[in-house]
Amino acid sequence: MLRQAADHLDWLVLGDSTLILDTGTTEPMVICDDRLEQVAAPHRTRLDSLRGGTPEHAEARREYVETLGTYRNRDGGFWVASTDPLAADHALTATSPTGQVAAAALLTDGAADAVSRYRLITWRQLLDVLTQDGPAALIRRVREAERSDPHGERWPRSKTHDDATAANVMVDE
Repeated sequence: MLRQAADHLDWLVLGDSTLILDTGTTEPMVICDDRLEQVAAPHRTRLDSLRGGTPEHAEARREYVETLGTYRNRDGGFWVASTDPLAADHALTATSPTGQVAAAALLTDGAADAVSRYRLITWRQLLDVLTQDGPAALIRRVREAERSDPHGERWPRSKTHDDATAANVMVDE
């Protein structure tokens, strides 16, 4: 979430989302809540070793999702927006002066995969794509990468396509 007040931006990042703040420097500020990935990593070994689209992969994915459910919205686990309003208390939050931020991008993990998983572009290039070509162009790149590796052999993942949403925000001073 991003909220602009008169002289500052308030931001909140929770779950598998990413916020990018274009501060005018070479590299933008990237804020992501990586607690899900930290919890998930040790439980992905079997899943990542199997070819996507197979019954074995489907069973490993079911077990993986079930295991992750035991860590959701718990101390020592990861937090996501849900029916429990206390999850918001565990969000990453801060305030940035509007004069220091020219633009911002809000991304689901599927859109952030252009950088974080597939390494197709840098965070700076991602901002440029959003500004010049729009969110649809970014998501097209992600979908092309996913289609080029439908079974997760190059980029192991639990599912062929992840949700991919991106919003580009220009900040007014």
